[in-house]
Amino acid sequence: MAIVKTILTVIFIIISIALTVIILMQESKSAGLGAISGAADTYWGKNKGRSMEGMLIRLTRIFVILFIVIAAVLNTNIF
Repeated sequence: MAIVKTILTVIFIIISIALTVIILMQESKSAGLGAISGAADTYWGKNKGRSMEGMLIRLTRIFVILFIVIAAVLNTNIF
């Protein structure tokens, strides 16, 4: 069982680093001066789910769920 805990710990560390990088890659949620002129309604603003920002948001959600699940498993005393 110590091998499983070691593998989960390594995966947990990799997910932590990946989650940090993905969060830092995301754009700020503040619209800034672009909202004044209506520049937020561009093609990428309307199709956010298909853009790079949409992919980063999706990956963030997946990695956060994995992070929480692995943290809960590592916190239990099964190992």
